[in-house]
Amino acid sequence: MGTLGNTGLMLVNTLISLYLFVLMLRFLLHFSKADYYNPISQGIVKATSPVVAPVQKVIRPMGNFDVATLIVGMIVKALGIIAVLWIAGAGMPPVVSLLIGALAGVINAILKIYFFAMIILIILSWVAPQANHPGALLVFQITEPVMAPLRRIIPPLGPLDLSPIVLFLLINLLDGLVVNSLARAAGYPVGALIGF
Repeated sequence: MGTLGNTGLMLVNTLISLYLFVLMLRFLLHFSKADYYNPISQGIVKATSPVVAPVQKVIRPMGNFDVATLIVGMIVKALGIIAVLWIAGAGMPPVVSLLIGALAGVINAILKIYFFAMIILIILSWVAPQANHPGALLVFQITEPVMAPLRRIIPPLGPLDLSPIVLFLLINLLDGLVVNSLARAAGYPVGALIGF
């Protein structure tokens, strides 16, 4: 594959991964019951509504789980895998392999969102613990549903909260066990599914 093919491969993979990232942000906003009126939330909903809204007319959310957004995320990732394999000259993959690869990509995107959100949350706790910026509030709202149960199990040691460390370990464990296992089962290199 030439330089043009490699550039096209990287561009398609990055664009698909970024849009999947935004779709999974929408999923996590619904899951965490984040403030809908937050301007960042509204931007995410507007950016994803053209593809999610038609599916939501057929598949309604089940409690905190926006199944339509997950399905759209899997479709977007599957299309991305097809495009990447087509650019690479590999042809159409088997459907089962494609679905497993798409699932691995979606789970990886969710884990990355939590990973980046935790880094932002830790930095904010050092430099601006009482931040009222819409982005800071959104990061707190997204992470709180997973942090609260961890804080009940591992209470803070004075001013030191160990729950982010445990969450980082869980993210790495899930990434290593689940995402890598699914990628191997799909027959794709992990890098082809992750994107960035």
